[in-house]
Amino acid sequence: MAVAHGSNGTSYLLPADKEDWEEQDIPDFVYGQKELVWEGVQWLRNVPSRPDVDTLPLSRFDSALCSAWKQRMELGLFRYCLGELQTQTLPGSMGFVAQLNVERGVQRRCPQNISSVRQAFDPEQFNFNKIRPGEVLFRLCREPDLPGVVLQQENILVMINVSPLEWGHVLLVPDPIRGLPQRLLPGALRAGLEAVLLSSHPGFRVGFNSLGGLASVNHLHLHGYYLAHRLPVEGAPSELLDPGGHLHMLQAVPAPGFLFYTSGPGPDLEALISRVCRATDYLTDHEIAHNLFVTRGAPPGNNLPSSALTGVRVILWPRKSSFGIKESEAFNVALCELAGHLPVKTSQDFSSLTEAAALALIQDCLLPPAQAEEVRAALVALTAQEEQ
Repeated sequence: MAVAHGSNGTSYLLPADKEDWEEQDIPDFVYGQKELVWEGVQWLRNVPSRPDVDTLPLSRFDSALCSAWKQRMELGLFRYCLGELQTQTLPGSMGFVAQLNVERGVQRRCPQNISSVRQAFDPEQFNFNKIRPGEVLFRLCREPDLPGVVLQQENILVMINVSPLEWGHVLLVPDPIRGLPQRLLPGALRAGLEAVLLSSHPGFRVGFNSLGGLASVNHLHLHGYYLAHRLPVEGAPSELLDPGGHLHMLQAVPAPGFLFYTSGPGPDLEALISRVCRATDYLTDHEIAHNLFVTRGAPPGNNLPSSALTGVRVILWPRKSSFGIKESEAFNVALCELAGHLPVKTSQDFSSLTEAAALALIQDCLLPPAQAEEVRAALVALTAQEEQ
């Protein structure tokens, strides 16, 4: 066994080689309400590109994730060794963060044959019950410590994405043995939100791709990863859509998205989870693909952009369905691209990519205006119903 040390002094016992992982019980990462960091996480001048270094204070969650993830990389459990990615901010008003990630473009698993946003789970296809045991880092275990709030306890496995976008790229997989299709559920979203709040790194984000929204595996999962760069959606202004103040539309971003926001725990967080899942249920039931992104960010409003990370933003994008990967494009449009993070496949595209070209690719994936207006009216009506 090897011992890894987090920046907060916590030690983690890690097996020394691949064989040890095969017999290793999945460790539990048990956390409580007090570990959810709501205040004080901000961008510093020199945020390191790798969150396992000592120049940035890491939470217990960050230390556990980064130590175990780095160990798996050293053991060769990924499809490629992720070096420090060449990164640039594209000139223009959007602030796109482009990264060259050739290996992911070439070596990632081919997407499954999916033809419907509501497609049923197929145990014969690849799913997360078929991965190597060593790919699982730990189980997220939430202490039931919220007075008056009864939470359904989820068995959330945190595992490596073997074709990582960036450092610390993991998958959050709720109770994989249940064989849930790729349809967002409240327990999964709660785990994603709380993972962001467990991290003290401002660039740890979580996201979800629906079927038809470039999810490549039809088995319920969310993505989480570190990116040491601000993104347009963190502080972009928004338009209020409902009188209750719970649903907004992001403006001045690569793609207009529905914005949900919370700045506190307990009932406010649970209400946000309910609103978001009602919205994604509507989209799924109407065969509308979608992507979702969770990030620390500024409150809704028009006196922005702001650098204040005072709460959590959840952005939801309805979009055209796209099944399979378009190999000829500079990048594929899913959760991170809509948020302004562009993993580019080739050196040629990376060197020639412009903001205008990136915007054209993204906007080509959005709903036609008439359908977008229908969805907007429907989600406003759903939000109003919940407020009554």
